[in-house]
Amino acid sequence: MTTSPATEVSAASELRHQLVEQLRADNHIRTAAVERAFRTVPRHAFAPEVPLPAAYANDIVPTRHSDDGRVTSSISAPWLQAEMLEAARIQAGHRVLEIGSGGYNAALLAQLVGPTGHATTLDIDPAVTDRALRFLPQAGYDHVSVVTADAEHLPAGVVPDGGFDAIVVTVDTWDLPWIDALAEGGRLVAPLRLHGYHWAIGFTRDEGALHSDEPLIICGFVAMQGDGAWNTNRRTVPGTGVHLSWEDGTPLPVDQLAPALTREPTVTRTNVTVGGQEPFDALTLYLAGALPGFCRLEADSEGDNKVLNPPPRHWPAAAIVRGGSLARLATERIGDGDDGKGRYEFVVHGYGDQGHGSAQEMSEQVQHWQLNHRGARCPLITARPATDPVPAGTDHEPHVFAKKHTRITVDWPIVPGSAARPTSPGSCDAG
Repeated sequence: MTTSPATEVSAASELRHQLVEQLRADNHIRTAAVERAFRTVPRHAFAPEVPLPAAYANDIVPTRHSDDGRVTSSISAPWLQAEMLEAARIQAGHRVLEIGSGGYNAALLAQLVGPTGHATTLDIDPAVTDRALRFLPQAGYDHVSVVTADAEHLPAGVVPDGGFDAIVVTVDTWDLPWIDALAEGGRLVAPLRLHGYHWAIGFTRDEGALHSDEPLIICGFVAMQGDGAWNTNRRTVPGTGVHLSWEDGTPLPVDQLAPALTREPTVTRTNVTVGGQEPFDALTLYLAGALPGFCRLEADSEGDNKVLNPPPRHWPAAAIVRGGSLARLATERIGDGDDGKGRYEFVVHGYGDQGHGSAQEMSEQVQHWQLNHRGARCPLITARPATDPVPAGTDHEPHVFAKKHTRITVDWPIVPGSAARPTSPGSCDAG
C-alpha cells in the first residue's frame, strides 16, 4: 500500500511544526522571521533519500560521502541552523551568501530575505550544487543563485556592489577570507577553527574588521575543500603511536620525545573540577592561546607508549612540547557528582625529564582560567586582515592566531571582582 501525496504532505507539515516547537522550546529559534522560515520551507524536499521522520529529526542528514566514507556534505542539524540564522540577523531585502551548499539552508535564507532580497549559495563540489539546482526549484525557490566555485576565491560578479549584508558559512573553515565581500555593518556567521576547536561565531564588520558579539556555539561541520582546506600539521613521534598536531602555530620537532613517552608520567593536580556533562571547550581554547608550543595529542590504542587515559579519537588532548618533554591535559574522576554523571578533576600528565615542570606550567594556566575567567562572559573574537605575513620564529603572542588571510585575536573578559591584571586574557562560562 502506498501513501497518497496528500497524506505525505500532511505528515510532513505536522513533523515540520513539531520540529519548530521543539526548537522554540529549546530557545534555538527566538525571532518570528526565523520561526516563519522553518515553518515554511519543506526540509524533506531536500532529503528525499531518508524517511520523513529522519528528515525532520533534530540531527544532520548526510547527503554525500568521500570514497573512504567521510561525510563531505550534509544538511546541518536544525538546532544549529536556527542558531546561525538568528546570529546572522537577516532582514527582508538583504543580499546574502551561503558558503557550503545543498539547498535547504539556502531556501531558509531566501525565505528570510523575501522577494526584495537575494540569496546566493556557493559550493566547490559540482555534485552538491547540482543537487541544490535540482531541489530548490522543486521547493519553490528557483530565484536562488547557485554557484560552483572555490570559496577561497569568490568569482567576479558574485559579490554585489557594497558587499553582502550577511554571509553564512556552513563548512568548517580555518580562516575568514571574506571580509572584503561583506558590507560595512554586515554580519558573517562561520564555524571557525582555532587549533582544531570549532566554534560557530557571529561577527559584525566594523571599519574593516570582524568583531564577535554573539555567544560562541560549539559545533562541527564538514571540512572546507579547495584552497581554503586546513592542514592539521600532524607529526608522529617515532615508534610510539603518538601523534601531535599544530593546526595553528609552527610545528615543533617530535623525534626527541620518543624516550619520554616510554616512561610513566608525573601527575600534577589542579584542584579545578568539571561535571561529567559540562563542556570545557573554553578552557582548552584558553590554553591554546596562553601556552607557547600548544598542540593536540592523539594516541593509537595499540601504540607502544605510556600515555595514561588516552583521549578519544574525535577529541585530541591539549598538550605542550618543551624540548624533549611534554605535558598533556587530562581528567580524573573523583566522584559521582550531584547528577550522578560524574565529577572530574583536571590533571596534567608530564612526560620526560622536564615533564613535571611543563605540567606545572599548564596547571598554573588552568588555575588562572578558573580564578579569573571561568564564569565570565564569552571571549570576544576579532578578525583583522593580515596585511603582512607573520615572520617565522616570531615570539609567541598570547591569544593571537595568525591565519593566511587574517589575524584572529581572542580577548578573554575577567570575572568581576577577580584580582587578575587587566592584561591577563579570559573565558566563556558555556565552555
